Amino acid sequence: MSHGRSARNRPTRQAHPTPGKYPVRFGIAELLRDADNANAWMLSVDGVAQSYVDLDDPTNLEFDYVRRIADVVDHLAPGPLDALHVGGAACTLPRYVAATRPGSRQHVFDADGELVDLVRAQLGLKVPNLRVRVSDGRAGVASRRDATADVVIADAFESAKLAGGLATVEFTADVARVLRPAGTYLANITDGPGLPFARRFIATLAEVFPHTLLLAEPAVLRGRRFGNLVLAASRVDLPVAAVAARTASSAFPARCVSDAELRKLRGKATPIFDDAPAEAPEPPDDVLGLF
Repeated sequence: MSHGRSARNRPTRQAHPTPGKYPVRFGIAELLRDADNANAWMLSVDGVAQSYVDLDDPTNLEFDYVRRIADVVDHLAPGPLDALHVGGAACTLPRYVAATRPGSRQHVFDADGELVDLVRAQLGLKVPNLRVRVSDGRAGVASRRDATADVVIADAFESAKLAGGLATVEFTADVARVLRPAGTYLANITDGPGLPFARRFIATLAEVFPHTLLLAEPAVLRGRRFGNLVLAASRVDLPVAAVAARTASSAFPARCVSDAELRKLRGKATPIFDDAPAEAPEPPDDVLGLF
């Protein structure tokens, strides 16, 4: 369900963010200042990290999985992007895109209106050409016209689990509808030992897009620990070699898996459909604070 909010009812940013706890739609949000960076902030909900924002340097990406998404974005065709974000929190990635690709036009859909208000009031959302709308992700994507986005980024979690309905063939097909022919879909998911959910998510993407790559830390990819996996999908070839080189040389290296290796990882996993949804995994308590 979509919830509109007029501009005059939007909170304006305070002069300085105030650390503390704030009730939001999906729990209790906490805003913490980075002890090593006076103008950088961590936003969490119910103890689960949602965003890290450096107000002085939006290209400073603290979370590894966010850096992996940015690695793919950096290797898309040069110039401004029309970007659609499903899930926003503190809008780390929209701020990054605005800084690295001036002139980009971006829309964010986030279902937690209270969280959006908190971010607007405490961290500000005066990012050039950025519109933030309070809406369920699927409804937000459904509202967009055909072939109007260069990139769609899905990073929407509720209670530490991927938001419902974002892992199905039907939603993926709607993302493809909104993307231009050479557009790219990026998604952040989480999984644990055996990667049962990730394998089915790969199968779901393959139903719609002919080209897919996956980025993950080696320990996560081998199923040794619970963690984030970033997937990119497109109708055209993805910049696999360039992305693989970038992620392999990062401070915390990630593996880039594609083509035959990705098909092997998928194995016999089946796609996820609306009429037979798969429950997204919930992280164990000892890693909740990492996400």
